[in-house]
Amino acid sequence: MAKKTKNGTEEPLEKQLWKTADKLRKNIDAAEYKHVVLGLIFLKYISDAFEELYAHLKAEESQGADPEDKDEYKAENVFFVPQVARWKHLLSNAKQPDIGKIVDDAMDAIEKENTSLKGVLPKVYARQNLDPTSLGELIDLVGNIALGDTKSRSADVLGHVFEYFLGEFALAEGKKGGQFYTPRSVVELLVEMLEPYKGRVFDPCCGSGGMFVQSEKFVLQHRGRINDISIYGQESNQTTWRLCKMNLAIRGIDSSQVKWNNEGSFLNNAHKDLKADFIIANPPFNVSDWGGDLMRKDGRWQYGVPPVGNANYAWIQHFLYHLAPNGQAGFVLAKGSLTTKTSGEGDIRKALVENNLIDCIVNLPAKLFLNTQIPASLWFMNRNRTNGKFRDRSNEILFIDARNLGHLINRRTRELSQEDIRQIADTYHNWRNTEGNYGDIAGFCSSTPISKVKDLDYVLTPGRYVGLPDDEYDFDFNERFTSLKAELEEQIKEEAQLNDIISENLAKIRINE
Repeated sequence: MAKKTKNGTEEPLEKQLWKTADKLRKNIDAAEYKHVVLGLIFLKYISDAFEELYAHLKAEESQGADPEDKDEYKAENVFFVPQVARWKHLLSNAKQPDIGKIVDDAMDAIEKENTSLKGVLPKVYARQNLDPTSLGELIDLVGNIALGDTKSRSADVLGHVFEYFLGEFALAEGKKGGQFYTPRSVVELLVEMLEPYKGRVFDPCCGSGGMFVQSEKFVLQHRGRINDISIYGQESNQTTWRLCKMNLAIRGIDSSQVKWNNEGSFLNNAHKDLKADFIIANPPFNVSDWGGDLMRKDGRWQYGVPPVGNANYAWIQHFLYHLAPNGQAGFVLAKGSLTTKTSGEGDIRKALVENNLIDCIVNLPAKLFLNTQIPASLWFMNRNRTNGKFRDRSNEILFIDARNLGHLINRRTRELSQEDIRQIADTYHNWRNTEGNYGDIAGFCSSTPISKVKDLDYVLTPGRYVGLPDDEYDFDFNERFTSLKAELEEQIKEEAQLNDIISENLAKIRINE
């Protein structure tokens, strides 16, 4: 299905699908439309999985197999799809004027037959602003995803399209999109650095589940066993939680321990006794309304009571509270958390450094996140930095300044390339691994003694430690000034020529009038 672009390269399938689906959106807001499209992709996925097992059971009817027995599907971890919800039924009714009600009824029927999906699936298809003709065309479009692929590959293709569409809807929604979606390149970087091969993976602010999907993908890519990791999550936004449940189900990932409550992880901790091997998270930045005034004596504040007006250091200590003795955490925080001294935050940061919990700090480029222009950083923390799995880093912290990495994908948004992710992750691994080949690089990375961090009053901004790149030490001011002057003169010249052309055209218009 790949099409040729103007420069002769093939346009990816998911990009073609997105363009077509977006055309069918018409007057519907992207925030609402994403549930329409993603719900159909999910329905297609579970119907495909059901049909594959159904055909197998049908072939074994003579041996006692029953293709309409729900227990047969439950035993194989496949959702049971009743006849009114099977994709063939929807496809045959796609041109009917009441197709919206037919799809809503299908979603209801699936939830009734599968308790783990209760309250998860969207029932938005009979709304008046969704044109039945457009919905029918959308069903045809989704029906063509992975058409011709084997059933086993079909699930991978549908999962990939679901993930791609999540990102595109987040871009279309802009600031609001960032509330449910962490940019893929940031998630990939966190996962590549932490390497969650085996154990319990926890995200207490899990959004649409990208951290979990990438963790499972990481294990598979490195030839590990997918069942070696188990996931735990919590989300306070019910709509986002529904997206997460569908995102995980379409990947065949067990989401039974991904919980929703509208109070959130601080006030209603759904996994109180969990000690995780890996915590990977992107909590909302600088939240002031987090219930801190109700929790002044909470047992999680082992390193100092976080301020009522900012949740950043509450999140850090929530993560630490849930880390196993040898557990590791990697998470995103506003860059201001590296230097702040407001309301005791500086004292908490000092305690974290002195208790030997901070492994690595990464300064990120601007414009990576959809919902904020606030500069961001990555924190990597480890409960036991002398555990023998890696070398003893107990008296040092690795600082990486990655502000100059990444590339713009549009005017407002930047992303990290695979090469950028590899450069940062390799630097970290070479530093922490016993047989790693690490060396400081001026302007990019520095392995800094904790004594120096103390001397700089526990400020954790990487730029304070990595210095300037070598080529900047050899900076030639006169050469740079001459270059900039020439560029400016060229721009002025081009503008003058453009003004002359405009004036000539205006004069011609007046003459013609």
